[in-house]
Amino acid sequence: MNIRKGTKADMQAVLDLIQELAVFEKEPDAVVVTVADLERDGFGENPLFHTFVAEVENDPSDSEQAKQIVGMALYYYRYSTWKGRTIHLEDLIVKEKMRGTGLGLALYTKIMEQGKADNVRRIEWNVLDWNTPAIEFYKKSGAKILADWDVVQMDEQGINEFLTNL
Repeated sequence: MNIRKGTKADMQAVLDLIQELAVFEKEPDAVVVTVADLERDGFGENPLFHTFVAEVENDPSDSEQAKQIVGMALYYYRYSTWKGRTIHLEDLIVKEKMRGTGLGLALYTKIMEQGKADNVRRIEWNVLDWNTPAIEFYKKSGAKILADWDVVQMDEQGINEFLTNL
């Protein structure tokens, strides 16, 4: 297993992982981002996100590629009026067949190391309330689950309706 910074060439594999997560989260048709979006937004002059990818050696009989990406963590920087610079971990995804191998912990650790290296005062992320294994993993690691806060979002349709009805 090797954890490394993601590259532009990894974005197809990253998108495949994002789509696998959407299926796990019961939203298989919700992903609209494309490889081109990921390449543009993650590797331009001012990247909007960064990634770590986890790769493992493939079966030696697989002549297509020697290594396969089986996990990733996608994060970006935010600014808190109370804490200053923070990291938002958007997604940490491990292929289902690789769960329980320590790969998720390795990616999680890499994010924590990045936060420490960047001197951020907080790393934050969201977890679905029904994802008990993830919640238990985060609690065991020392993370706090904030019960007093709700996630608020405005989707594209909501944005358009709001602006139309002003």
